Amino acid sequence: MFRQHCLNQNPKSSHALAAYSLLVFLLFSQSWPSIIADEKVAKRHTWQEAFKILGISWNYDGTLKREIQIPMVDATSSVTDPKNSPVALSTDIQLSPKSKAYVRLYIPVNPPTDTKLPLIIYLHGGDFVLFSASTVIFHEFCNNIASQFPAVVVSVEYRLAPENRLPAAFDDALNAIFWVKNQALGIGGRDPWLDYADFSRVFLLGSSAGANIVYHTALRALDFDLRPIRIRGILLNQPFFGGVVRTPSELRLIEDPYVPLYVCDVLWTLVLPSYANRDHEFCNPISGGSYLGRVPRLPRVFVKGDEDDPLTDRTTQLVNLLVGYGVSVDYQYNRGGFHGIELQNKTAAQSLYNAMKNFVYSTTVTDDEDSHASY
Repeated sequence: MFRQHCLNQNPKSSHALAAYSLLVFLLFSQSWPSIIADEKVAKRHTWQEAFKILGISWNYDGTLKREIQIPMVDATSSVTDPKNSPVALSTDIQLSPKSKAYVRLYIPVNPPTDTKLPLIIYLHGGDFVLFSASTVIFHEFCNNIASQFPAVVVSVEYRLAPENRLPAAFDDALNAIFWVKNQALGIGGRDPWLDYADFSRVFLLGSSAGANIVYHTALRALDFDLRPIRIRGILLNQPFFGGVVRTPSELRLIEDPYVPLYVCDVLWTLVLPSYANRDHEFCNPISGGSYLGRVPRLPRVFVKGDEDDPLTDRTTQLVNLLVGYGVSVDYQYNRGGFHGIELQNKTAAQSLYNAMKNFVYSTTVTDDEDSHASY
């Protein structure tokens, strides 16, 4: 089943391996046009320009110095000022004493006591190389989802590239799902806030790079028995994909101020396994690879794209792939808009919240069974 909605919207880490990757990166940068396939882009831009746009630079050990300081905020576990109450409560939970892995858990300020809430596992954006679950823009995004849906939200802190290239982020997302399963089973106890969650209504949600992570994690999760939790759907907001052959939207918006093509090329060089190009399945999901045979088993999928996002044709390609495999897709295509619009425009953000809420609350057990999903 394929539902398409068109909306009018017109606002405008091993260190040794990392050091080796840095050496390779610098050697190849001397012939950068061979890496950036479009010669017009190669003639106008360098990887140094891309690093400046991203606010990153190399450390001597091959790790990145991240210089753009979007504020990070602490979790808000209680209401301390009734006159200035948060829209949701949040708390950080360490997943393992052996690592820095954690999730930030959200619930509404006044969660219902007579019904269970859907559980949303969220993966933030940031090009795979930037930001955190505690970055303020993603923290507020999760606050609003928890309060407006309402829902219990588990926001995943995942490892960043190039210190930890893909599939490290996929592994972290899958481990977060396993943690939710253990919480449902009460293994090692259960956080009291998760008593509000309906473990039979779990959804995976991601924006941009986070949507890429969600897509691949959903496919990988099909290999595991996750009972008693049930993943009923996945939500992909402006998924970040790429490929060697340029799409019309990439060329039409080649100098896009938010995701210019030459910056995307540099990002994929930092993110993908060192042996891979942009047609690797982690970047280009329609190119083949080990996951395609699992696609028909996916549950319902919500996909949102914007006309003036250079990645919009990649989004449409993915939708066509899913539909071709018989997956039920709800495709929200916005006229106008741009990549990350919901982080800057309140009207666009509210429209996205409403569409995602409708998807989550309209997904029934029957829908899930019809999709042949096997979680």
